[in-house]
Amino acid sequence: MARLFKREGCKNWFMSFTEHGVQRCEATHTTNRRLAQKILDTRLGAIAEGRQPFPLIRSDAPRLKNWTDKFLESVPNPQTKRRYTSSVRNLVGYFGEQARLSEITPGRIEEFKQARLKEEVSPASVNRDLATARLFLKQAARQRLIARSPFADDQIDFLEERKSRRRPRIITFQEEQKLLGSATPLLRALVVLLLETGLRVGKEALPLTWADVDFADGIIHVRQSKTLAGRRIVYLSKLCAAELLNWKNLTGPDFSPFVFPNPSKQGNHLKGVRKLWVKALKDAKIEYFRIYDLRANFASRLSAAGAPDNLVAGVIGHSSTSIVQTYAKVVDEYRRDAIRKLEVYRSEQEEKAVSTTKPPSTAGVTESIPTI
Repeated sequence: MARLFKREGCKNWFMSFTEHGVQRCEATHTTNRRLAQKILDTRLGAIAEGRQPFPLIRSDAPRLKNWTDKFLESVPNPQTKRRYTSSVRNLVGYFGEQARLSEITPGRIEEFKQARLKEEVSPASVNRDLATARLFLKQAARQRLIARSPFADDQIDFLEERKSRRRPRIITFQEEQKLLGSATPLLRALVVLLLETGLRVGKEALPLTWADVDFADGIIHVRQSKTLAGRRIVYLSKLCAAELLNWKNLTGPDFSPFVFPNPSKQGNHLKGVRKLWVKALKDAKIEYFRIYDLRANFASRLSAAGAPDNLVAGVIGHSSTSIVQTYAKVVDEYRRDAIRKLEVYRSEQEEKAVSTTKPPSTAGVTESIPTI
């Protein structure tokens, strides 16, 4: 039996009803009996038609600004907090500081997406804003501050961003030699490390310490990373181990615990190498590209060498193989090598075809002349 009632000490109406043989009790979050009856009737109609009940709009849901401030306070990583803060600023700027979380509906989020795209913002930037919203709305739904997250059940589609991404620059081995020849010892060690391991330059390579490098076993322990999957063990190639040993002889743990220390503050690691990178590219007469693209170079070479996608994903620190197609591109030198192999194969097959169709040799055979 469905009915409305009030609990002692509470001004809001509650509703009691039966759903699939189970007696349920929910708050209507309103003091208006007429509105409460409409909410109950809507819920009963949805149950009768087998539809998903529409989530209740809570009048006492937290304000967007207040909730996002609490959300940001709960983020421990400083870099992640800066990333979320940027998206929160965009979301609060669009919906307003006084907007209730329950007012952020799938329809309003679709409007937000279109408004951001009109500002000529990239799909990747819009997706980062959506991902941030999904996080703090999911937390609110888990704490029952809103009836349901608008992102539940994949109601909101993220934008396709791969087509708009900047394609990574894949260098040849000849360009690599030119680049290394123009680099300072510090940059040379870093470039070899990135090309031979696929580490993320800012979050994994630059914060690396000598304690993380095990030359005896030929491995690097990646203890700090962007994701949990990024915390991994990376094996060193002979080239990479030799280059790091040369760099260690120049600096080493006696100078700083970091592999790439800040020269003026040995207790800190470098935050970036943009000036060194730009100068090295200019001296090597190579068109500018991001140093981060060296990660894609590593994935491309590993893939071209025959490594399966799941192995490539694991080595570069991704839990899914879906990112491999973004990183792994066919290296020009491997493409040329494939054509050379095709030419050799064609030549071998043509020789076989000629040998099978050639008439048998008559050398040494005496032709018989018929007698008249």
